[in-house]
Amino acid sequence: MKVEALDKFWADKSRYDLAEKRFYEGPQKIDGVTLDDGLQSELAKRLAQLEGEHKDLKTQVTLLNQLLTATVKRLVAVEGQLKLTNGESKQPEAEAKKPEANDDDDDVDLFGSESEEEDGEAARIREERLAAYAAKKAKKVQIIAKSNIILDVKPWDDETDLKVMETEIRKITQDGLLWGASKFVPVAFGIQKLSISCVVEDDKVSIDWLTEEIEKLEDFVQSVDIAAFNKI
Repeated sequence: MKVEALDKFWADKSRYDLAEKRFYEGPQKIDGVTLDDGLQSELAKRLAQLEGEHKDLKTQVTLLNQLLTATVKRLVAVEGQLKLTNGESKQPEAEAKKPEANDDDDDVDLFGSESEEEDGEAARIREERLAAYAAKKAKKVQIIAKSNIILDVKPWDDETDLKVMETEIRKITQDGLLWGASKFVPVAFGIQKLSISCVVEDDKVSIDWLTEEIEKLEDFVQSVDIAAFNKI
C-alpha cells in the first residue's frame, strides 16, 4: 500500500512542485490586489479579449487606409478626365473662331457688284431709305451764324469829308456783308468820327478782313475800332 501511494506521488510530482512553489512565493499581487486562481484566469481572458479587439481594430484601420487610397486615386482620375474634357471642348470653340480658309480663291469675286451681293428687295429698301434721308436733309433749314458789328472810323482831322469817307466805305462789298445805319459822333476839337453798323455772316466775312479793307482808305481813315460786337 505504501509502494502504491509512493508511485502516485511521483506521478503527480509536477503538481506538488507547483503547489510548493506557490506556497513559498505566496499569493501574487498587482497594484496591491492579491490574485488568486480565479482572478488570474479572468485577467488572462480579458487580456486575450483585448488582444482580439486590438487585432480587429488594426484590420479595420488597414481596410480604411485601402479605401481612402482607392478614393483618392478615383478623385485624381476624375479630375484628370474633367481637365481633358474641358480642353477638348475649348479646342473646337477656338477652331470655330478661326476664319475658314478657302482653298479656291480664284472663284471668289472680291470686287463683285452690289447687285450680286444683295437681292432685289434689299437693294430697293436701301435706295428708298437713302432717298428719304436726302429729301429730309434738303428740307431742313440751315442756321446761318451772323454777327451785328458797330465800327468807329476816325478821320485824320476836321477837314476830312465824312460823307465822302462813308461813301467809300460802303463801296466795300462781299457776299455775306450788309451795311446798316450810320451817324457822325463828335470826338473833340471839332473833330467827328463815323459810327457805322453792319451785319456779317461769320462763315463768309472775317472781321479782320473788313477792318483792313477800311484802313486801306488812307486818304480818309486814321483808325478803325470795333465799338460793339453781338451774335445774332
